[in-house]
Amino acid sequence: MSNDSEAAVKAKRPMGLGRGLSALLGEASKDVPVQGELAAQEAPSGGQRTVQLLEISRIAPHPEQPRRHFDVAALDELAESIATRGVIQPIVVRPAGVDMFQIVAGERRWRAAQKAQLHRIPAIVRDFSESETLEIALVENIQREDLNPIEEAQAYKRLIDQFGHSQDVLARIVGKSRSHVANLMRLLDLPESVQDLVMTGRLSMGHGRALIGVPGCASLAEDIARKGLSVRETERLVRKARASVKGGSNVGASGGLGRDPDLVAMEEHLADLLGLKVGIVHEAGKGALTLHYSNLDQLDMICQRLTGGGI
Repeated sequence: MSNDSEAAVKAKRPMGLGRGLSALLGEASKDVPVQGELAAQEAPSGGQRTVQLLEISRIAPHPEQPRRHFDVAALDELAESIATRGVIQPIVVRPAGVDMFQIVAGERRWRAAQKAQLHRIPAIVRDFSESETLEIALVENIQREDLNPIEEAQAYKRLIDQFGHSQDVLARIVGKSRSHVANLMRLLDLPESVQDLVMTGRLSMGHGRALIGVPGCASLAEDIARKGLSVRETERLVRKARASVKGGSNVGASGGLGRDPDLVAMEEHLADLLGLKVGIVHEAGKGALTLHYSNLDQLDMICQRLTGGGI
């Protein structure tokens, strides 16, 4: 390949998440020692990369930080550790005005450092763009498993909506399966009150998935959370709720009274594999298999699987 051809290929390569989190963070992905108080040095390629001690009061969180819920007990534990050992891994920030900085990665450490009554925190300053800042914040939280299922689903949705990443690309970037990404994003179809229950941990991801598309979902979810029902108990309750709505008149429809438990199990198994809502109707030796998709990415995934194109 000629030099001109190689340059053209490189120019077409996607930026942002396609380069990988470690490439974007650079030295921030390593444990590096503090180099002295506010002793910034210029990296050979330009941009400040050496660890600095920054005043905590000069640092602010990113307004689009994907993580909204911080466990108080866990934050207190981290604060105790920081008070004893200090901040071992620097946070990553970018310039945000005169003598001010905005957090790119490490808001939890920044919050805990405040609880530990530290006045300064080790940080790496990088000149990230707005899009890079949001991408890194999303992916860092996902890879560290710091997000609850709803926050993670919202993060995936924003990466798709704002940066055009497909579910397949996202799955490879964050090291998750394609079905995991799809299943999480289905949780965003739940009413906001039910999403709040999942976000606060009163309901699990399994509870949320079982409640998708169920009539009277919000009141049913509150009842499940109050009684502390298991996912299996929730699934049985959901089947009864669907049956009562349909009045038991259509035994072949999804959720109808008296359905073959093998068909129900098959629907659930296919839904787990595909990350899609699946319906099976079987009567008199014949029937129909229905796959429900909510966006073009899901339709594209179905077509690829049916044609042997892979996930």
